[in-house]
Amino acid sequence: MPPELIVLLTAATPVLELRGAIPVGLAMGLPPFEVWVLAIIGNILPVPFILLGMNWLFKMLVHIPRVEAWVNRIAEKGSGKLEANIQRWGWLGLIIFVGIPLPGTGAWTGSLAAVVLRLPFWTSLLSVAAGVLLASLLVSGLGLGIMSLL
Repeated sequence: MPPELIVLLTAATPVLELRGAIPVGLAMGLPPFEVWVLAIIGNILPVPFILLGMNWLFKMLVHIPRVEAWVNRIAEKGSGKLEANIQRWGWLGLIIFVGIPLPGTGAWTGSLAAVVLRLPFWTSLLSVAAGVLLASLLVSGLGLGIMSLL
């Protein structure tokens, strides 16, 4: 498999996302700018599908009586602290949540949070994309810093 495709697919996976793709691409010897672009594209690629697909799925699940209560519980439970921050900071809160490259944050989690919080599609998509750009700069800077030490 070509290294470029490995970077793209790694960035598109949940959990690893670009936090895993950028170090992998740099370790494979790809040019840093190419790694950065591929990681961003790969990380943003699933976002519209997550936003639209999960929104559709939640709408379908609400028509099943027992599942409706479960979906509502998930929405209430999952939205606690995150909702307070996003309500307080608006779209900037979602950018910061996605942009800080820590475990449990990222494009996948941010997209799911946007669906649970019922944020508008375009606001969610643009905020998650901006967060991905922020995270990519932080991870790239850290990765290049470590690579220069080796």
